[in-house]
Amino acid sequence: MRKGCTSSLLSKLQMAGLLGYRSLPPKAKNLVVAGGLTTFVFGVYFYTMRAVGGTDELQTAIDKFEEQKSKNEAEARMPSKV
Repeated sequence: MRKGCTSSLLSKLQMAGLLGYRSLPPKAKNLVVAGGLTTFVFGVYFYTMRAVGGTDELQTAIDKFEEQKSKNEAEARMPSKV
């Protein structure tokens, strides 16, 4: 790279705030990283819960099983007609 390109790249990085990150104290850097990671984790969690929560296939299967179970128990309690 040429020197002119390097200085323009550095000015773009400085405007983006990347060089400002370097001047932060270590605890502040840790807080920035922790905040970013926390945001990412909660984002993935809520996205997953929304994607999975949209289908109630498991609950429907459980309800059908419980209904069939109670129907079988009711038939077992009835006296035989034979």
